[in-house]
Amino acid sequence: MTAKNSLAAALKTVRKARGLSQEAFSDVSSRTYLSSLERNLKSPTLNKLAELCEVMEIHPLTLLTLAYAGESTHQADQLLAQVRQEMEAIQHLLDAK
Repeated sequence: MTAKNSLAAALKTVRKARGLSQEAFSDVSSRTYLSSLERNLKSPTLNKLAELCEVMEIHPLTLLTLAYAGESTHQADQLLAQVRQEMEAIQHLLDAK
């Protein structure tokens, strides 16, 4: 499963886990648009993703981690460790300039 397909599933999973209806997103999105995201017919922009996550009261990285790692906390730990290492490597390169 690709991350794009997983993002649709992650969005629906978090929305349902939070007990939110598609209508709960009406301030940031139409029900039709949210439905098309959850059915993987459209892909959100980063700004739209942030707005949706605000409604669900989670950080966008949480949703992306769920999309990439699924519900496996072990895979999530590995992914977040990789992100930390990559951020440190980028910071090291910036500091060297």
